[in-house]
Amino acid sequence: MRSFDGQFSDNRPLKRTREEKVRLLAELKETLRTLKPHTSQELKVSIGGKIKELEAELAAPPPPPRERRVPSHQQEQFGSGPRAPRRPRPPREF
Repeated sequence: MRSFDGQFSDNRPLKRTREEKVRLLAELKETLRTLKPHTSQELKVSIGGKIKELEAELAAPPPPPRERRVPSHQQEQFGSGPRAPRRPRPPREF
């Protein structure tokens, strides 16, 4: 049962750093290597698929550093400058 939407127990992918992915890949390869001969074929295929997925993620170039990334709201600009306020504010009284 959920107490609110968007909490950590929701079915969301885990965000892992590159180092965590490398460590997980090494662990999965070791696990696959040490499986007993009577282990089910489905389990072997599942672990092999996860290994291929991690190798593909690690082979992709890393994303650019945050300071060079363009925020998504600035990628498609409709105007050339800042927007005008929607309505004028009343003067402040002290």
